[in-house]
Amino acid sequence: MYERLMDDIFKKLANGLPELWDGKECILYMKDNDSNQWRQMEWIGFYFQFMCERILGRDDFMDIPGPKYGNVEFDGFKTIPWDFKAHSIDKNKFDNGKIPTNGYSETSLAINEFGSVGFIIINGYSDYDDEYASFKHWHDELKGGTSDYEKERIKRKAPSRRRKINFKPSELVFVILDKDNLDSCGKFQSNFRNSDGSPRNAKVMLDLKKNNELNIYKYEFS
Repeated sequence: MYERLMDDIFKKLANGLPELWDGKECILYMKDNDSNQWRQMEWIGFYFQFMCERILGRDDFMDIPGPKYGNVEFDGFKTIPWDFKAHSIDKNKFDNGKIPTNGYSETSLAINEFGSVGFIIINGYSDYDDEYASFKHWHDELKGGTSDYEKERIKRKAPSRRRKINFKPSELVFVILDKDNLDSCGKFQSNFRNSDGSPRNAKVMLDLKKNNELNIYKYEFS
């Protein structure tokens, strides 16, 4: 039903995204272009969202942002609501193909209103920071020092996660959810609670490998 639209989206992103995303260049690009997410450790997902907003929002091709339900806002709207996700695959680990997305109840509301919602997922591979954490130190210095979150981690003596220093896109995956397949999705955070004890909003978990009821369309980057 949305094949022509997905073709157009892929062509725009394939022409507008770099073939290799260097972490430092991407973070500086977000910083210099007024993104408020350039400080984030998981920069790949925020960079992809930022670039989708710029590329797909150009010439009013897609409405940016999309509709909002409660505290959940879809990233864009073109015929149906869309959300932009990035999935970095570790070459040395098994990829289970599971991707957490938006709130379950909010996704259901969007489907009730528009019939379907779509997720645009970019898959790719990353290299990691060296043993001296050079990339992490560079990013901390750019941010003006160690964040409060990092200070709290150090106080708890929790290990620091190695930063991804680049990203090589391999494919663009479109997933269409509707009333017929939403219930086939798992729920992420359904038993989690916030720091104040209140329950967290369950999110839709897409299982791209085992859920045969999903409508999945894949485009490979050359």
